[in-house]
Parts: sequence; C-alpha cells; structure tokens
Amino acid sequence: MHKSIQTRDLIEELDLVLLNPGADTQREITVSDINRPGLALAGFFIYHPAERVQLLGQTELAFFNSMQEHEQRARADSLCQFVQTPCIVVSRDQTLPDILLEAATRYRLPVLRAKLGTSKLAGRLQRFLDLKLAPETQVHGVLVDVYGIGILIMGSSGIGKSETALELIKRGHRLVADDAVEIRQVDDQVLVGEAPELLKNLLEIRGLGILNVMTLFGAGAIRTRKQIEFVIRLEMWKDEMLIDRLGLDENTTRILDTDLPCITLPVMPGRNLAVLIEVAAMNQRLKRMGYNAAKDLSEKLLHVIEEQEHH
Repeated sequence: MHKSIQTRDLIEELDLVLLNPGADTQREITVSDINRPGLALAGFFIYHPAERVQLLGQTELAFFNSMQEHEQRARADSLCQFVQTPCIVVSRDQTLPDILLEAATRYRLPVLRAKLGTSKLAGRLQRFLDLKLAPETQVHGVLVDVYGIGILIMGSSGIGKSETALELIKRGHRLVADDAVEIRQVDDQVLVGEAPELLKNLLEIRGLGILNVMTLFGAGAIRTRKQIEFVIRLEMWKDEMLIDRLGLDENTTRILDTDLPCITLPVMPGRNLAVLIEVAAMNQRLKRMGYNAAKDLSEKLLHVIEEQEHH
C-alpha cells in the first residue's frame, strides 16, 4: 500500500503558518523528497517534480523579485497550477510576493511559512517525511535497547520474550516495544522500530497481566524508538537442534528490504536469557568494531595446524 500524509500534518508537526486560509490542506504528500524550484521559476518545467513539497528560500525569492511583472505572473501561474503539488513552504519568515500568493490562492495551493533558515528547514522536512513515508511493517516480538544496541527478540507465543525483556529492564536496559513492533525502513539498510500508540510503555507478563514500565521503573526504562541492529530468535531446546557452537556462521533475517544479523538462542531450564542477550549485545558491538572472537579462534587453530604440518 502506498503511504501518504496530508499537508495539514506538515503544518502541525513543524508549526507552520498558512498564508492563504481556504487553501486545500488535505492535499496528499506521497514522496519524501523536497524540491527547490529555481529552474521552474526560470521557466524550465520539463521534469519538474510537481509531486514534491516546494521549498522557497532567499535565493528563489530574490530571483523571482528580480523579474518583470509579466514574467512573474506567468511563472507563478505555471508553478501553482499542478494539482499534485502538496504545498509551497517559505523559509526565514520571508514575505511572499503578492503575485505568487495570488496564484497559489487561485489554485487553492497551500503556502506555508516557517521561521527556520532554509537549510535547517529542509533538514527537518526531510527527516519528518522520511519517517512518515518510509516503508513499514509490523512484527510479533519484543524490541529492547541493550548497551545501545537495538535487539529484536522473536519467537513463538509464550516462549518467554516479555519475561526476558522484564529481566533486562531490571538490569538497567530499556524497553522500546512489547508484543507488536512497528518497523520502518527510514534509509538504505536502516530499520527503526517503535511500539504502536496503544501499547507504548506497556509490557504483558503471563500471570501478572499488563504492566506500565514507565510507572514501575521510571522514564529511564523506556525508549520511544530505536534502530534495529540485531535479531535474536528464541526456540525451545530439542535434542535434534542444529546449533552453531562456535558462532562462525553469519546468519541473517530479512525485514522489509534489509538483512539483519540473526542468532538463535535455545530456551531450556536454567538458562539466564537476559545475561545471554547482554553478552550477545556486547559481542555485536565488538563485531561492529572489527573483532570477531570465533574468527580469531578459527584463524589461530588454522595457524597451529599449519605449523604442525610443517614439522
């Protein structure tokens, strides 16, 4: 399904001022890219990305003001006529030329004004649109922040994901989402997870019911959203399970269009899963820094074998 937001969502999020009340603020924004229409103001409308938010900075307005009045009217009309253009945003609290505002009002195109400078405004617009329009999915699992690593704990219902998260919270780590995790792909190979609005700060423990983590453990025990870097699957131990004893196999799991490193932890009586997940998080940090204990051991063993063969 193609995602979209409306221009009025942009107004609320960035606290923008609508300069032409009565304009159509329900216009849809379907792409996260932003356009600075300098070429369009110069009269070049081939390949004009009309579906993007149009951002006018000092440069564009200075150029527009330097034109003859008949040119201004023609360019303003051409720029504002596209029904797929969601809005025009003006930076730095600048005054919009009357000719441009009249053309926008005629086509019911919203013109919004922001206090921020053009570069900062462009950055904020881009981040907000990237987040809202990013591809997303929802998975069954628990997302926790352990030593700064976003770990998605997955496994069948009742295996102990939430209980493990509770133990991690008691040990000073943070909960992002329990049971349902909304995941957005905000950039190439970057996934960010958060809890659905209804389930924020809540943890379900069988026998205890629904717990509010913020109320019980304080604001430091929760996090609104977190980049997912690692997946841990919990599986009940079976004698025939094939488990990588050394950790040399680099297994991955795909979520949306991103492959994430993934390990399987067998669940059995007496195993402290919270401690194992802490160690897995620390080990992941080491791998990110370039050190892999399993590969290091493998290389040392190969070196010993080669030396024995030479003797």
